[in-house]
Amino acid sequence: MTHEAAFAKLAQSAFRRRFALSAADRAYIAAKGLETIRQHAAAFVEARLAPARPEHDGRQTPWKGHPVFVAQHATATCCRGCMEKWWRVPRGRPLTEVQKERTVGLVMAWIGRQLGAGPDAPRSRSRQLTRGGEKE
Repeated sequence: MTHEAAFAKLAQSAFRRRFALSAADRAYIAAKGLETIRQHAAAFVEARLAPARPEHDGRQTPWKGHPVFVAQHATATCCRGCMEKWWRVPRGRPLTEVQKERTVGLVMAWIGRQLGAGPDAPRSRSRQLTRGGEKE
């Protein structure tokens, strides 16, 4: 699924549509840079989503405090339950490298949209992948 298709699907949810970066989130991104934010996203995904049974699943992603957290709620990548419901990523198995990369890519694309950088920006190191791992 492309980022554009994912965003079209997410747009159907009033809950997911309500998320937006705050001024503090934007300032943090400006101060740290997008590559650092991407590194944070990858670290959060690895620690909080990648395990087969993440600790406190369903409550592991704070609502605020980091732009990636906001993006995770907006993109339904905040917990394994949401990932299963929205993206058919089954619970009970560790995320694959492709799934981790897709998750970080979607989070970063949402942040890029919030910053006004285009529908799929930022794209550095963010490949759009199918479930099987092939480029679309």
